[in-house]
Amino acid sequence: MGRFLQTAGLVVGLIALALQFSITIPASMEAGRGLFGSIVFYFSFFTILTNIGAVLVHSSLLSSNGHAWLPAFAGPRMRAGVAASITLVFIVYATVLARLWQPQGLFLLCDVLLHYVTPVLFVLWWLTSGAEGKTRWSDISWWVVYPIAYLAYALARAPLAGEVPYPFLDIARNGVESVTIAALAITALFVAICVVAVFVDHGIGRLRSKGTR
Repeated sequence: MGRFLQTAGLVVGLIALALQFSITIPASMEAGRGLFGSIVFYFSFFTILTNIGAVLVHSSLLSSNGHAWLPAFAGPRMRAGVAASITLVFIVYATVLARLWQPQGLFLLCDVLLHYVTPVLFVLWWLTSGAEGKTRWSDISWWVVYPIAYLAYALARAPLAGEVPYPFLDIARNGVESVTIAALAITALFVAICVVAVFVDHGIGRLRSKGTR
């Protein structure tokens, strides 16, 4: 079951990322961005970056030499961190972003795949096969670097590009206070998800150790 979920997650993730790229770049260029700007725009979304992380985790474990060429993504602590990050993608999209736009056609398909299907597949795989009880509470301080670094990038890029990847990060429209509150709320949510991930990982580790006795 674990290998099936992992293979499905890898295949769906690759298809969704490739399809999103193939439709985003032309649409972005039609909107006035150049090729390079469109590529940067594509990689400026937390959803895209996190799904790439999930694909790299799957690849590192499914490939016969994945541990050698993707060692950073093969470890159990990285798996838990990616599980927490992609859970954040699911929750924020489902509760906040989904009602802000109505994508159609292939854009809708990509939205469903990247925000719902790949997160569910990854978390189910992690719960059944990826968690080993090896996370540490100190890992949370490392995991949280990722969304904070992303936030810093998105806010630094905004005045240069004249756009933000997510509406709640738009200081020009919403004001500094509103963006600060949104950023703190999402960071707090992520930390809470990380705490749950460590608890769950330790619980799964104890169950597996009992099962091998």
